Amino acid sequence: MAIDLGQINFGQIRRSEHLPARIAAQLAEEISQGRLKPGERLPTEHVLAKTLAVSRSVVREAIAQLRNEGLVETRQGVGAFVSEPSARPIRIKDGELSAPQSFRALFQLRVPLEIEAAGLAAVHHTADDLAKIDDALSHMTGAAKWTEQGIVADLAFHRAVAEATHNEYFALFIGFIAERISLAINAARSRAVLEEIVEVTIAEHVRLRDAIAGRNGVEAREAMRAHLHGAASRIDLSLEQF
Repeated sequence: MAIDLGQINFGQIRRSEHLPARIAAQLAEEISQGRLKPGERLPTEHVLAKTLAVSRSVVREAIAQLRNEGLVETRQGVGAFVSEPSARPIRIKDGELSAPQSFRALFQLRVPLEIEAAGLAAVHHTADDLAKIDDALSHMTGAAKWTEQGIVADLAFHRAVAEATHNEYFALFIGFIAERISLAINAARSRAVLEEIVEVTIAEHVRLRDAIAGRNGVEAREAMRAHLHGAASRIDLSLEQF
């Protein structure tokens, strides 16, 4: 079923912007809002180009971007169709996590993933894995006043733990979430006494590191649980117990 262009809320496209990206963003928004429904066929390149007053090559590049993002699928000789939600990759738009409920939901997802990752890392880590964890911890300890360097080291620590599971999906998902949760660390810096945050945070990471090094899966899981709930409490985020 083809899409009625009259139902699409295309905004005016400014020539100063990268046209394909702008068109792709507008179509992605229509898909996100449900105005372009799964299974519907997009208008042809010719129709879109005429409607938007751009070249067909611009439209073609925009459609290619949507295809790369998993929002549409193209069928040779037929056209482009809105993909089913289950076939789409994880996407979190810029600014989306500024909503407290969205941020809390993502943090909730992080907790069980990282707790299990800590337990698996304790069992499966190699000497190289532990060296990466120790390197990140040393950079955290040496980050004066918990600067940007400390935040980067904190994220590197969690990525190293995820990689030590030797399960690529833990590393993939935790890496994705951790990057977006990093604003929690910035929030904590502004809402509490900085020296106290540094001292407590490092102590939590040291406990976790020692449990992993000792191949104690139970203690590693508990150390990660305590750390994540501590991090949540430092930004006034209440989580259900896991």
